[in-house]
Amino acid sequence: MPVKLPLSVAIAAFLAVAATNTQAQAPRSVPISNVRYEVKFDTATAQSRTIGVAMRFSASKAGDVLLSLPEWTPGAYEVSNYARFITTFAATEGADSLSWDKLDPDTWRIHARSGEITVSFEYLADSLDNAMSWSKPDFAFFNGTNLFFYPEGQGTDFPATVTIATTPGWRIATGMKPGTTPNTFSESNYHDLVDMPFFVGRFDIDSTQVAGKVVRFASYPSGSVPATARTGVFQQLEKMIPVQAAVFGEIPWDSYTILQVADNDFALGGASGLEHQNSHFDILSNVVLGNPILGSLYAHEIFHSWNVKRMRPADMVPYQYDREQPTTLLWVSEGITDYYADLSQIRGKTIAPRGFYATTTGKIDAIAESVPTSLEDASLSAWISPVNGTKDIYYDKGSIAGMLIDIMIRDASDNKSSLDMVMRDLYRSTYKKGKGFTNADWWAAVSRAAGGKSFATFAQKYIDGREPFPYDSVFPLAGLKLFTERIVQPSLGISVSGDDEGLRVMQVVVAGPGATAGVQLGDYLLKVGDLDAADPAFQEKFNDKYAGMPPGGTIPIEIKRGTQRLTLNAPVRFNTSESRRLIEVTNATPKAIRVRDGLLNGTLQQ
Repeated sequence: MPVKLPLSVAIAAFLAVAATNTQAQAPRSVPISNVRYEVKFDTATAQSRTIGVAMRFSASKAGDVLLSLPEWTPGAYEVSNYARFITTFAATEGADSLSWDKLDPDTWRIHARSGEITVSFEYLADSLDNAMSWSKPDFAFFNGTNLFFYPEGQGTDFPATVTIATTPGWRIATGMKPGTTPNTFSESNYHDLVDMPFFVGRFDIDSTQVAGKVVRFASYPSGSVPATARTGVFQQLEKMIPVQAAVFGEIPWDSYTILQVADNDFALGGASGLEHQNSHFDILSNVVLGNPILGSLYAHEIFHSWNVKRMRPADMVPYQYDREQPTTLLWVSEGITDYYADLSQIRGKTIAPRGFYATTTGKIDAIAESVPTSLEDASLSAWISPVNGTKDIYYDKGSIAGMLIDIMIRDASDNKSSLDMVMRDLYRSTYKKGKGFTNADWWAAVSRAAGGKSFATFAQKYIDGREPFPYDSVFPLAGLKLFTERIVQPSLGISVSGDDEGLRVMQVVVAGPGATAGVQLGDYLLKVGDLDAADPAFQEKFNDKYAGMPPGGTIPIEIKRGTQRLTLNAPVRFNTSESRRLIEVTNATPKAIRVRDGLLNGTLQQ
């Protein structure tokens, strides 16, 4: 007789059957082995900005070989669809061509016989992005996720070799293990294989020893980083890397490579890095070259070799290359890393405390100017790049959250414990045991470090919630204060830019003082009152002269318009702005001073 099941049981049974059917129907490639990738970039392929790729393998039997290309590169939280850059695809077995078609947008289905098969294609390398591939007439970089197919349904534990064919005299740099023959490299699994970007061509490279490990610095174009600057980079790394290693108790790599490209086509004044397990890849605007602030970028990406490339949220273990892997804990992976980039510099003595406080204040300003967003929501939204200005807020806001948590742990333990202990605890209890950490794991480790103190309310209000951070109650625990002052300044409502003829008016605020007076775009500003507008100290003198002027008065503005010199009268108006500074409290308690000194120096009370 029929048996009626409760609705919840029936739904559960249906889902179980559906899951079973989905697994049974999931496409699986004919097993392959002896995988080799051959990558060609030389003076000939450089002319078309392409990279030639051949993948050779043995098929265990006749059938469909399903080869897929990743949709994204770990660390770059966006779907890039690398398959779109592939051209001239072909599959052969010996001298015979094999038929093929597409199974889905990034999967090729080769109708194969058993034996040795070669798949070849060209890849367009014209994207100046850390997660992409890019080339010049004498140089190329590429990521393994862009070029290296994997067999659907076979898993990622297959070993593979990579051989680079290039112009004699050109160099190769990568974190991949060198093989027994020249220009050949190998890894034991696909995860490691695609986590080792390559430089091929003409570039500079040298190395040093840091804490008993080899650290290399490769830079393109040749000569872009002079010897003195390279020495400065190595000096920074010698101070910062041991500080980071002290957090986790080990250095997890034998050698580390910084790969750096500087190019005028990159965003003016910009710098971007992407982490890998024993290297990182930076792209810079030329104007940033030599700037000491790059130490912060290096520190951030190197810290990722522990936090992200090894210890990371369970949502991203293991990496899945055919889909998004969102997590609410990206603020820990990126924001906490950014906090430790700052700590690496202050503890390594590459910056002074005032530099640390200024950087922290800048992050607080960025949070204040952003749309109120919870850190968990911002972490999830990274994959869709919100247009409301919160796209990267999990960096700055996550960093400040880390600092506040660090202070609260140190206060609860009288500086006998810290956020360092949380990171080391999770590193050992999750990564070392082959798994990722969950939200519960994170807060449990934080509570343990704080001697059992609950952080449930903090998490609810400030991590999952959108309430303003409790600066006024937490910073004093470390002998710090967020000082805010309001500045009232007179305003003309115009902006100027210098050219051969003088200071040309480039913007006039609608209904502003200048517009009311009759200032027009293209006018040249000569004087304001008796102040010469070209005086380098003009703004300071202007503020001093007119700050105390009562509303209702006017300020004479002398301009040149064509051949005329005109004097216009602008009504007095004022702009109010806020300025923040993180400062040390002079009357802090001995305990607060211990917490502050411990945070800045990475020390604990014994």
